[in-house]
Amino acid sequence: MPNTVSAIPTARFTKEQRLLTPADFREVFDAPERKLHQSHLMAFVRSNMRNKPRVGMAITKRKVPTAVARNLIKRQIREQFRLKNIKMEDKDIVFIVKKSIKGLDKKELKNQINNIFKKIEKK
Repeated sequence: MPNTVSAIPTARFTKEQRLLTPADFREVFDAPERKLHQSHLMAFVRSNMRNKPRVGMAITKRKVPTAVARNLIKRQIREQFRLKNIKMEDKDIVFIVKKSIKGLDKKELKNQINNIFKKIEKK
């Protein structure tokens, strides 16, 4: 069986789609082109030169004290990014939590994440 690379885009979340270094995060935080707000989440958006969108998350213990809740937020953001990144332009996106998500259910969290991605796709 020959090794061939498929031309069909996959909906995987790869290492190239993540902001990894502090310098990458600093670039987005220092000069964002847009700031998108929801009641609990905020996203900083900046164009990049890498020909693919990338996402990063800065979810602090102060805003979300339990690791279970922080990981839930990160999983939801990664999943929505994975599903929508094919439609997106070359942007670096960093999500932060503005205020505690205590009392926020999974469906509302997912809606806030989706609303941010919709605003990014529109522009």
